[in-house]
Amino acid sequence: MKFISVYTWMLLTVFFAATTFTTSAQVKDTTNTKGRWTAEGRADKITDKISHKVNLSKDQEKKILVINQDIVRRMDAVKNNPSLSKKERMTQFKALDTERSQRFKTVFTPAQYKKWNDWEMTKKEHLEQKMEKKRQKKEAKDSTQPQ
Repeated sequence: MKFISVYTWMLLTVFFAATTFTTSAQVKDTTNTKGRWTAEGRADKITDKISHKVNLSKDQEKKILVINQDIVRRMDAVKNNPSLSKKERMTQFKALDTERSQRFKTVFTPAQYKKWNDWEMTKKEHLEQKMEKKRQKKEAKDSTQPQ
């Protein structure tokens, strides 16, 4: 009886290992060839984060997803436009960010909009701090190198 139990466990282990291997080989690739998310994938990820942060209803979530998909596609178009200077790109990115904010205002309740806006400001502050540290590090490196 003990032999049958050991044999059964071994057979089950092999079965689960084979099932896991074949299942993981069939996972759909959600990234494009550069290893980055598609526009729809990024918009979906952004919407999920916002939904969890400000507690959106299903209807609000759908509306925010549509807005995010539109803005992300347009940002990609700006990013991939070689005729624009860096300054023009930044200006267009800021305009799209402002448009997103205005469009969100029509979907969110006042409390949700405040919560989202506060979260955005916190993210911007962290980014500015990170950029400042990077700038200081670069300046320190440049000042130690001989001319």
